[in-house]
Amino acid sequence: MTLSAYLLFLPACFAINMAFGPNNLLSVTNGAKHGVSPAVIAAGGRLVAFAIMIAIAGLGMGAVLVASELAFDVIKYIGAAYLVWIGVRLLRAPAPMAEVQQRDAGAPPSLRALARQEFTVAAGNPKAILVFTAFFPQFVVPGAYASSYLLLGVTFLVFELVAIALYAMLGARMRRLADGSRAMRWFNRVSGSMMVGFGLVLAFTRRPAG
Repeated sequence: MTLSAYLLFLPACFAINMAFGPNNLLSVTNGAKHGVSPAVIAAGGRLVAFAIMIAIAGLGMGAVLVASELAFDVIKYIGAAYLVWIGVRLLRAPAPMAEVQQRDAGAPPSLRALARQEFTVAAGNPKAILVFTAFFPQFVVPGAYASSYLLLGVTFLVFELVAIALYAMLGARMRRLADGSRAMRWFNRVSGSMMVGFGLVLAFTRRPAG
């Protein structure tokens, strides 16, 4: 891969990583509720899901998924339902002060549970496969397919980690600026509504023709 092609890929890739979607919303929410470090560590689940998707797309199976309307729709509807479920849980979540009073009702989610949530949200969005199937090939060098695709994939994951940290810090900052049970209750409502919205948008996403 030429340096000029790679330098063209970098800003385009970072823009995709920074695009606000359900996973980045999770980073904001987890950063606000649990802190920056737990949010970043939990997002390792997302990186694993994306790494698997990159491998699938690199092996050519991503094109099969894109071409299969049934496979696309199954993943799409499962992912959409999961996003709506997360959103409803956020809408019904008690404020932090109420959580303290109700701590006997259950412990806060573990990092493993948060990571599993990140993985499921990422894996349940077939549009991610479209990114790796349609975007990466524009920069892949045919004579050095494996090495160039690997470079693109690693770069994407590094940028994704940067985006995770930035959104988690944004969430933590929002928590400090809006501390208090009333403010956090509204934060849960806004986050929950947005998550439900992402789920509905995903449910009505159509598979690209062709």
